[in-house]
Amino acid sequence: MKGRPAAPVRPHAIAVIGGATAGAEVAARLAANGARVAVFEMNPRPYGKVEDGLPRWHHALRRKEFEGIVGKLSHPGVHFVPLTKVGRDVALEDLTERWGFSAVVLACGAWRDRPLPIEGADRFVGRGLVYQNPFIVWFNHAGERDYAGPRFVIEDDVIIVGGGLASIDVAKAHMLECTRAALAKRGIDSTVLDLEVGGIPKFLARHGLGFEELGIRPCTLYYRRRIEDMPLMEAPEGADAIRLAKVEAGRRKILEKAIEKYFFRVEPLAAPDGLVVENDRLIGLRFRRMRVDAGDRNRLVPTDETFERRGRYVVSSIGSIPEPIPGLPMKGELLAFDDWDLGRIAALPTLFGAGNVVTGKGNIVASRKHAQHVTQAMVEAFLGLAPEGHAGEEGILEATLSQGRQAAEAVAAHVATLEPPAPLALERLLERVKERQRAVGFGGSVAVWIHDHTPPDFE
Repeated sequence: MKGRPAAPVRPHAIAVIGGATAGAEVAARLAANGARVAVFEMNPRPYGKVEDGLPRWHHALRRKEFEGIVGKLSHPGVHFVPLTKVGRDVALEDLTERWGFSAVVLACGAWRDRPLPIEGADRFVGRGLVYQNPFIVWFNHAGERDYAGPRFVIEDDVIIVGGGLASIDVAKAHMLECTRAALAKRGIDSTVLDLEVGGIPKFLARHGLGFEELGIRPCTLYYRRRIEDMPLMEAPEGADAIRLAKVEAGRRKILEKAIEKYFFRVEPLAAPDGLVVENDRLIGLRFRRMRVDAGDRNRLVPTDETFERRGRYVVSSIGSIPEPIPGLPMKGELLAFDDWDLGRIAALPTLFGAGNVVTGKGNIVASRKHAQHVTQAMVEAFLGLAPEGHAGEEGILEATLSQGRQAAEAVAAHVATLEPPAPLALERLLERVKERQRAVGFGGSVAVWIHDHTPPDFE
């Protein structure tokens, strides 16, 4: 006697907020496990910081990741919803409570610049103060005819406040563009990519020039800690003194190579302490010299020494933090997670976090938990300092992908304990998703949408 046929497995429905590296990884893994996944992406293209945080000279890495994201979001079980910002176009409560999703994953990144910590500084945005995120967005899109965002004019002798990979990218962008402009005045054609790949010294040597002959005043990166503390690579959790010393030596070596190749300057143990203003414009900063506490190497002590530095303008590059979402509790500048490993908030039991929205950092190598994935060789490849240029830099995204995998596993384990939505409830939920897709003009194909919403001059 034959047994009864097995009842069809009813799928869970899961919402993912943010479709870039972490979000696409979560969505694809959950969809492959049988879930129906709706991905809500605030931008027309789901590339996140890969598009608007990685400078355009990472062209091979960017293209590879773009293709990977599109492939993951094209899974039949994934429903892509572009041009939809949660908290503006769709309420968070709709996803966590009303529509019937079994779980909601936050993977929307960290897009807000951490404010420059000097009272009244933000009054000078656009008048001598520039923040890193809009600067890099412009730098990546400046060549597009229809770019409509804020625009900047790159000059030499600029003050950059920060430390880490993103700050070095800002310094590189200034030195590369200033060098390109100086060469153009001499009738020498070059591109930022030409100069970045081989380095400024090699390009100049081919034309019989020294850097001093160009008359460029280098930008200077001011960092409040020691050079050995700059978060270019992290020590693994529980690292002993020998391992810590190796990491510190690696950080210094990376920075020395970057300075040699791109000619920017670094001033360590200097914290911004005051504004220098003339004619209602920010023209510099007062810095306070810091020292490391003799008994606690992680503690900085302000000294009585201050100095003033003037420049063409100031770029604040001290980190990125998540944007507030109505309905999500905040603690200071970060989301108030109760479980930071899984991005859980006790009051929102269906919510999980993945990627920079949990770490609160825009630095893609800042996580100690994933430090084993990021070697000195990878960081040097990322910065274009390796003999093979950027070859191998794709490994630097492993930390973000690992966070996505971890989030997908946690969500899958959570929903396995829940009753899936009834067929009619799932049908209604998916119809709401389709209504939003229709509202923005999405026709069902991620590849077609991306093609139609990518400018022909997009790099």
